[in-house]
Amino acid sequence: MNQHSKEPSFRESVDQMFNRAVSLMDLSPGLEEKIRVCNATYTVRFGVRLRGKIQTFTGYRSVHSEHMEPVKGGIRFSLGVNQDEVEALAALMTYKCALVEAPFGGSKGGLCVDPREYDEHEMEQITRRFAYELIKRDLINPSQNVPAPDMGTGEREMAWIADQYKRMHTTDINGNACVTGKPINAGGIAGRVEATGRGVQYALRAFFRDDTGVKKAGMSGDLDGKRVIVQGLGNVGYHAAKFLDEEDGCTIVGIIERDGALFNPEGLDVDRVRDWIAKHGGIAGYSDMHMVKEGAKVLEEECDILIPAALEGVINLGNADQIKAPLIIEAANGPVTAGADQILREKGVVMIPDMYANAGGVTVSYFEWVKNLSHIRFGRMGRRQEESRHQLLLDELERLSKDKELGWSLSPGFKEQYLRGAGELELVRSGLDDTMRIAYQSMAEVWHSRDDVGDLRTAAYLVAIGKVAASYRAKGL
Repeated sequence: MNQHSKEPSFRESVDQMFNRAVSLMDLSPGLEEKIRVCNATYTVRFGVRLRGKIQTFTGYRSVHSEHMEPVKGGIRFSLGVNQDEVEALAALMTYKCALVEAPFGGSKGGLCVDPREYDEHEMEQITRRFAYELIKRDLINPSQNVPAPDMGTGEREMAWIADQYKRMHTTDINGNACVTGKPINAGGIAGRVEATGRGVQYALRAFFRDDTGVKKAGMSGDLDGKRVIVQGLGNVGYHAAKFLDEEDGCTIVGIIERDGALFNPEGLDVDRVRDWIAKHGGIAGYSDMHMVKEGAKVLEEECDILIPAALEGVINLGNADQIKAPLIIEAANGPVTAGADQILREKGVVMIPDMYANAGGVTVSYFEWVKNLSHIRFGRMGRRQEESRHQLLLDELERLSKDKELGWSLSPGFKEQYLRGAGELELVRSGLDDTMRIAYQSMAEVWHSRDDVGDLRTAAYLVAIGKVAASYRAKGL
């Protein structure tokens, strides 16, 4: 997508949004600067012998804030990775963790590599060597720095990193907690793969419980029947679209991918589109009737909710005027530039900011980290006891239902549903839902109670920066 000549960079956008928030706060200049700056960035250049020759790769691990430790943040594999981007993402992680009350500082990592250019064995060699360079400097460590998946990485890479850590720290009983987002059979947690998309769903549910916020967006009702356009059908976009479609009654009218877009006012089958992309590498050929070659134009179509779920800066000075959605939820990091943000706010568009909207991933990562440190699966000790207590009540209800004078009986299916105790997946979803509700309420309270706070993004920054400042003050700064 062509960027406007005056478009701020991603790093500049984050700085501008930070500045807008702190101008409304009573922070000392020294504390403001301490929160703003990135504490440290490590750059590594390492060689890997591949295909008979040595190839050199460049990677980064940035630590933005250590007001709480360990620090937390994903590792992305992309040719577009650079120091400015990694430091901006690390800053967002600081504010994101503070907002949802995950006890971490902010960090981020990246490796300049295109995973599609290498086979699985080659990617394992590259990933392990990158991990080795970070681990030996304690930039991956259960108590100091805990990465997670990001763009271009997933469960596979996290399993390799965890194994590399344990090879280098053979007596660390908490070694599995050095990364999150691992496969279930390698110390992962149920619900982690879907977590960020599920968090987007819970964020939208929280928004539509806020009658004042819904009115500010010029909308009404709940999620049922809302028309949704999703940009990027990767892990986050797919799960968000799927859950909104299947569980909340939304209609997915548009799906935008790198090779074009699909648009159908009657609705698209998310699973069918996902399967097509997995098989063919893109949406080309899915349906000529619904295909739009210039995919970015679909961002400007009529809809109720727009979900940018892939790249930074897709909504910018070049297209912000044409956006018609009254509600945008940022499932990706930084999809709306600072310049576009101002235009959209002036138009009355409500934006649910990235630091809140995509916090489902780090929230469930927090649960996984706790699980790894406690060395027990959630629900293992309490589930059957919960079912036994429910059984006592059901036995009594069934006895009473046999009394013909009372004239009532249990509804079909009630017994099975009530008896089922909460397993790990149910507990993870419950914890994520609770986290997203409380975080939204903290933002909404600021948004609705202060005349000088006109949008949710500023409210989110105010809440997050306030919590970081309180942590630093508690340390004596």
